[in-house]
Amino acid sequence: MQQLKCDLLIIGAGSGGLSTAAGAAQMGADVILLEGHKMGGDCLNYGCVPSKALIASAKSAYSMSHAAPLGVANHMAQGDYAAAKDHVADVIAQIEPVDSQERFEGFGVRVIREYGRFISETEVEAGEFRIKARRIVISTGSSPFVPPIPGLSDVPYITNETLWELREQPKHLLIIGGGPIGLEMAQAHRRLGSEVTVIEGAKALGKDDPEMAAIVLESLREEGIDIVEEAFAKEVRGEAGAIELETQDGRVFKGTDLLVAAGRKANIDNLNLQAAGIETTRTGIKVDDSLKTTNKRVYAIGDAAGGLQFTHVAGYHAGIIIRSALFGLPAKAKTNHIPWATYTQPELSQIGLTEAQAREAHGDALEVARFDFHHNDRLISERKTRGLIKVMVVKGRPVGVSIAGHQAGELINLWSLVIANGLKMSAVSAMVSPYPTVGEINKRAAGAYFSPRLFENDTVKKVVRFVQRWLP
Repeated sequence: MQQLKCDLLIIGAGSGGLSTAAGAAQMGADVILLEGHKMGGDCLNYGCVPSKALIASAKSAYSMSHAAPLGVANHMAQGDYAAAKDHVADVIAQIEPVDSQERFEGFGVRVIREYGRFISETEVEAGEFRIKARRIVISTGSSPFVPPIPGLSDVPYITNETLWELREQPKHLLIIGGGPIGLEMAQAHRRLGSEVTVIEGAKALGKDDPEMAAIVLESLREEGIDIVEEAFAKEVRGEAGAIELETQDGRVFKGTDLLVAAGRKANIDNLNLQAAGIETTRTGIKVDDSLKTTNKRVYAIGDAAGGLQFTHVAGYHAGIIIRSALFGLPAKAKTNHIPWATYTQPELSQIGLTEAQAREAHGDALEVARFDFHHNDRLISERKTRGLIKVMVVKGRPVGVSIAGHQAGELINLWSLVIANGLKMSAVSAMVSPYPTVGEINKRAAGAYFSPRLFENDTVKKVVRFVQRWLP
């Protein structure tokens, strides 16, 4: 067994681990990075990157067959599922070098391609190495949660990890789970020519504002996706090409392929955490506001920490670790400025509190500013007017924003800036947007907040009339 020592040991080369390793090594720390599987983690290989690439293929096919409103003849696209998967693989290959072992070794990181497990509070064993570190970061990510549905283990099914190996297009895709992953893949496959049925045990897009989720779900149903809500799976049976899913109310749904998209679970089972005195929760590793575990020399970030499961959260956590572990400075992770998006069409995005959450937290102090997409001239010109933005405001400052519509994932960026820096609605109102752009929606939402104060205020009107009497 070879003995190694380092300042910082990082377990897992996903988004958070790579960001932490690159930053720490370039700032002079002695860094070791462990990865037993693929560099880049879930996001590059199975999640964000391949899913958005497939969505792009599907979007292109859909645009060809729905061009008539813009004065262009519709043309039924001849989808090639295998070619679309080639496109996905090529996109991964183009991004892969950014996350490669060679690149990080160039930063001065020692990369060891082994899984790690704790053998003490400060030591980790990985293959033939025993590594003692001053600080350790757990960045092992998450993997698909497969619910214990009777019969599921006897039927061929796919997850977001195995979907990309599929070369023959599903004729009728059954999807368990109506969250972001399930619905993104539902729309992509429907647009590429598959029949799609989504079975959700509760409410589809249940973590988002119901009014905004309804806008997206209506669009998906109009495209021919069957979305069945409050339908708990009771049993799965059949074989490849002929799969049946029975719900607890006795309904039976038939399809050729089955995708399980019922959530995710933290990858922590094989870390031997008890040897390091690290406690866990129902969703992941127990951490405090500074992302330290119950072993104060060990941090957990990203999906492993059991909070918001997004690539950009792991990247944000990396910055917290750099400040704390390298410089010994106080640093705490917050969630109020963390946005997320679902990349269906129309898109859905959220930051901070939903309207219901804001009403519960702030009561009568809450004001909600709304602006409908159908008033935006750019979207009118592009025939993409279905959408809505809601801004939850308390004492002049936004505490949450919900957006459903075209480019919602882009529009939410501004609100992350505003909330992260404690800016008021007046800062957004003072912004000048080029005309005509989709981004004007954010400024118009701010205008909707101020309009009642200016145009429905008797005091303002009296002041204006008084001033007009005395102006030369």
